[in-house]
Amino acid sequence: MKKLFIITGEYSGDRHAADVVRELKKINPELEIEAVGGSNLQAEGVKLFCDHSKMSAMGFNWKIILSHIFLGRTVANYLKNEFKPDMVLLVDYGGFNLNLSKVLSKYGFKIYYYIPPQIWASRKWRLNTVKKCINKVLTIFPFEKDMYEKIGVDVEFVGHPLLAQIPKKPNRNDVFDKNGFDRNKKLISIFPGSRVFEIKNLLKLFLDSAKLIRDKEDNVQFAIAQAPTIKDELIQPIIAEYPELNIKVLKNQNYELLASADALILASGTVALEAALYETPMIISYKGPMYLYLVYRLVRCIKRVCLPNIIMDEDIVPELIQKHATPEKVSSNILYILNNEEYKNKMVNSLKNVKQKLMTSGAAQKTAKIISDNI
Repeated sequence: MKKLFIITGEYSGDRHAADVVRELKKINPELEIEAVGGSNLQAEGVKLFCDHSKMSAMGFNWKIILSHIFLGRTVANYLKNEFKPDMVLLVDYGGFNLNLSKVLSKYGFKIYYYIPPQIWASRKWRLNTVKKCINKVLTIFPFEKDMYEKIGVDVEFVGHPLLAQIPKKPNRNDVFDKNGFDRNKKLISIFPGSRVFEIKNLLKLFLDSAKLIRDKEDNVQFAIAQAPTIKDELIQPIIAEYPELNIKVLKNQNYELLASADALILASGTVALEAALYETPMIISYKGPMYLYLVYRLVRCIKRVCLPNIIMDEDIVPELIQKHATPEKVSSNILYILNNEEYKNKMVNSLKNVKQKLMTSGAAQKTAKIISDNI
């Protein structure tokens, strides 16, 4: 009986891995699978060596680093001495998984990497680790394939899993009626991020921008998407400073807000790609502590930060980063989307091209077939 061990580090990777497992079971129901994972993999019947509670800490301190080193060694020893898999599948979570791959490759394991770290964005020296330690890379962006092929890495573009996971575009009127929005007003959805430091750095900026928009455009309404990782006591006092906006805060309705808005104000991240798949006009704005920004400037490999712009290698979506992240610039860009139909349509058409470029047969199905054929 063949054995597969999967290593994920957070919810999104666990979800993507679970989709692959579901497809693998259709192809090879006898395959024995264990994992470092979470509730999604567990729901697919995968036995967990440990769950994400030991890996979910964020930040940079010695306690986190040492805990990851200890966990990595524990996993490696278990695989070498007990489980002895025919293949190890790494999924996302680049910092931990790339370091672990150095140990696993020395033990002679066949290692595949699904959703590799965004080496093209920063710390390009990590390509050396991939070339030395990973047997095959399964990429979700087409431009990654060229990057890996140039250095001699066995690579295949499998498509982006979001294409299969993202829900069908909801009926706009249903969303408006459900949440008490005015059908006759334009909706601007605000996504201030899912981390505490993002809320502290971005929410007031976005709300100040909303005030400026409201001053110049009466026919607008606003909604904030509150991430499940953000507590009410953090976000509500900030929103209370802006009673004139009558802003709605919605939980667990990200896709509805992305799909039904006339324009989006987004922190950078995967949410921009989700917005692109719904073809919703947007701007990206991000601001953080200066020391972190300076570190980012030192390690980055590309100038763009928004995934739709990176994928198409052109400036589709405005990027207002650090010193350019001001209420005046955010509001003026949103107003330009709302009031310039030609500009808005051009952006929508470009976002359609993003979707088309990512399309292939289902990422999970393709990944499962590659694994099944090579395990």
